[in-house]
Amino acid sequence: MANPASTSAQRIRIGLTGLAFAFLLVLLGSVITRSREDPEIDNAQQLNTSESDEPLAQLGVAPGGDASLNNASAE
Repeated sequence: MANPASTSAQRIRIGLTGLAFAFLLVLLGSVITRSREDPEIDNAQQLNTSESDEPLAQLGVAPGGDASLNNASAE
């Protein structure tokens, strides 16, 4: 019969090996998907989202906002 300590050590080793394999698989998938992205599309998306980064500032209710957009200050 096998020693219980060696059996548990073997289970831990197998579990850690599986966890490392899963981590490497996810890392490889991430690298592949990032290499397929078009940088020009990313730059265009960043330009479109940079305008809406501060919605409160655009409404004029936060520092740095355009006060002309605030209806209360226009009256």
